[in-house]
Amino acid sequence: MGHAGMAATAVRHLRAAGAPTAVEHLPRPALRAVREDERAPVDPAEFRRVLGHFASGVTLVTTVDGAGPTGFACQSFASLSLDPPLVAFMVARTSTTWPRIAAAGTFCVNILGADQGPLCRAFAVSGADKFAGVEWSPAPVTGAPRLPGSPAWIDCAITAVHTGGDHLVVVGRVEALGADDGDAEPLLFHRGRFGRFSGA
Repeated sequence: MGHAGMAATAVRHLRAAGAPTAVEHLPRPALRAVREDERAPVDPAEFRRVLGHFASGVTLVTTVDGAGPTGFACQSFASLSLDPPLVAFMVARTSTTWPRIAAAGTFCVNILGADQGPLCRAFAVSGADKFAGVEWSPAPVTGAPRLPGSPAWIDCAITAVHTGGDHLVVVGRVEALGADDGDAEPLLFHRGRFGRFSGA
């Protein structure tokens, strides 16, 4: 199934499940051809190098379907709306985990702590059994995997999927969430390396 087919399948699943899929679209930008004297597209390696200067947190996005639990490491995650409560994550169109998340229609975002770098690396391996030896408990509403030791978790249902170049932008409605009120430090990612938060 092609990328467009996967997105269409996700939308059909959401409609069948009764989830709202309609969104208010902004006006389309005017499209035009690139002139010969305009700069060529940005070099992908340079794009990655420069954007790597933006430090971010790290999450594991998980779900469970008929084949069991699955998930992937996700740096591109953000809160989107307070009313209604929405979050978003970005996933590569080539992801082998995304079709299972789309079919399930639900996911749990596990925000990782500073000591969970090895767990993140295990979930970043494509094609591996990422839950081998990993304990988990079902999130209270969707049943998607919650991972022990994560400072916070967000239980979600997919409400919309948008295309974004070589990625998809997935919007989820927050059904439940929780956080450890202790002093757990977040796992940070910066220029290809994990790090810790150091307060000023």
